[in-house]
Amino acid sequence: MMMSQSSGRRGIAWAIVGGLVLIAGIVAIIVSAMLAQPTPTPSDTPTASNTPEPTPSEQPDGSFVDPMTTDQGWTPEPITTDTDSYIRAALAAASTFDTTKSAREEWLDYLDTWFTPDTRFTSEADQLAAMSDSQTELRQGVVLPQEEWDSLAGENGRVVAVVTSDIADVPVTDDPSGDMSIGTADVTLTFTRSDGSGGETSYDEQARVSVQVLCGAASVPTADTDQQAGDCKVVRYFTEPLEP
Repeated sequence: MMMSQSSGRRGIAWAIVGGLVLIAGIVAIIVSAMLAQPTPTPSDTPTASNTPEPTPSEQPDGSFVDPMTTDQGWTPEPITTDTDSYIRAALAAASTFDTTKSAREEWLDYLDTWFTPDTRFTSEADQLAAMSDSQTELRQGVVLPQEEWDSLAGENGRVVAVVTSDIADVPVTDDPSGDMSIGTADVTLTFTRSDGSGGETSYDEQARVSVQVLCGAASVPTADTDQQAGDCKVVRYFTEPLEP
């Protein structure tokens, strides 16, 4: 009788062990199947970008109306809606040139392309007249005079201007759009001339200058370029610096 009970208990024990082994086998099969599934890669799970293609106004730094103007010794006009960066370029452009690569009138004609009409005037005729006056002011009272250009040209000279201070913002009167700004800053002009012995000599001059720009929907872009209405343009250079 005792042997029968012992045998029964051993039978139950083996049944339990067998069940556990069976369960363990099933679990192993499931785990193996899961591990065999391929891991998704970036190519398996493509993502869509919601970022639109940049317009000219939003192009990254380095976009210019005509980057090839550097070949003539000029500052290229940036395509941007950022007032500060455009003011810096405009201030540099008014004093950057190379007499060995272009004539003074060619350089001034190029600077004319930076201008846009002053929208504070109501009629188109008045706007164009004001822009013409501003371009004349640039020629006669802002840039290097003809006599000094000729002197520099006689020595194969060039000038590179760099803004060396923060931009001081000056309010623009009678501008309901709020899109105009006047910026004033210190500019370092580096003159380089032939020394007459096959070499060159350089020296710096300091100036403080102001420019008025329009960075809004009414700006008129340079024709046949990537520039668009709304990109920054020059309204006026001043013969004397303006301060806040």
